[in-house]
Amino acid sequence: MNRSLHALVALAAGLGAYAPLIPPVAAASDVEPVAAVILSYRTAVARAAPSVVTVHSGRTVSGRLPFTPRVFVKGIASGVIVERDGYIVTNHHAVQGTSDLVVALADGSVYPTRVVGEDPDSDIALLKIDAEGLRPIAVADINDVAVGDVVLAMGNPLGIGHTVTQGIVSAIVRKGATPIENFIQTDASINPGNSGGALIDTAGRLVGVNAVILSHSGGSEGIGFAIPVDLVQTVVAILKTKGRVSRAWLGLWTGPPRQGEGARVVAVEHKGPADQAGIEPGDVIVRVGERQVQRPQDVTSVVIGGEPGEKVAIDFVRNGKRATAAVQLAPMPTQQATP
Repeated sequence: MNRSLHALVALAAGLGAYAPLIPPVAAASDVEPVAAVILSYRTAVARAAPSVVTVHSGRTVSGRLPFTPRVFVKGIASGVIVERDGYIVTNHHAVQGTSDLVVALADGSVYPTRVVGEDPDSDIALLKIDAEGLRPIAVADINDVAVGDVVLAMGNPLGIGHTVTQGIVSAIVRKGATPIENFIQTDASINPGNSGGALIDTAGRLVGVNAVILSHSGGSEGIGFAIPVDLVQTVVAILKTKGRVSRAWLGLWTGPPRQGEGARVVAVEHKGPADQAGIEPGDVIVRVGERQVQRPQDVTSVVIGGEPGEKVAIDFVRNGKRATAAVQLAPMPTQQATP
């Protein structure tokens, strides 16, 4: 028997000696009946759990010293079923460079997996398995998500099995088209292996895909980040059709309008695509191509998936009058972090 076990046994035995100090419990007949109030998220978890999977990966890496043999390294992450016909989203960093991939469903069944496409800029990868009876996760409206909302992080941290941790939305940043400009921060525990897993609301709907943490120790310290579900949907749709995500440049910055819907132009890059098309600060963009613009984030839809050289019609309102500009998208400048 090791010391730790001895200590536990001794502690348990020692606690027994203090039993007489514990006041007697009243008989059941002496206690007034009280209606039980149980705060539980079991319904949300049960709804989402069949859609959360484990992603097992393998890759061969070279030894650190010359002439050392190559080593096969195993990895583990999480993923989310987003379509009934076998499409699964996870993090790009979880599958990057892997030579072998399998997905384990919540019921324990295992399927060979192929990568449909990857987008390093958003840290999203789309996988595909051939399976029937899959349950895609329900999706929340990102515009209904607010700081202070209770959220649950689901995944397979450290390979111990499917777990759920609870926290709140600590912050929401929605400024542009890059990961540092689009994230949901949460204090729900996210650990290695949770990457690619689901961040859900209390109705069991996907609000984001768990991605990274900030930590001094390497473990969860209450600062975790998830990719917002609307960005996930945009990237997944492009990866499904193209296998890659191109990005173009508009050369403008937007913010919320003073009233109503749309995206107010707050700055325009000199001689950039928007400037050359005649768009000015103060204009309120109401449509990009075929998409109605309700908020500034909608403008980034033309950046993510846009092809340089493509022309896009942008409808805007200036001094109460509606106008249209044909903007020719340009390649994203190096280190450019805004549309």
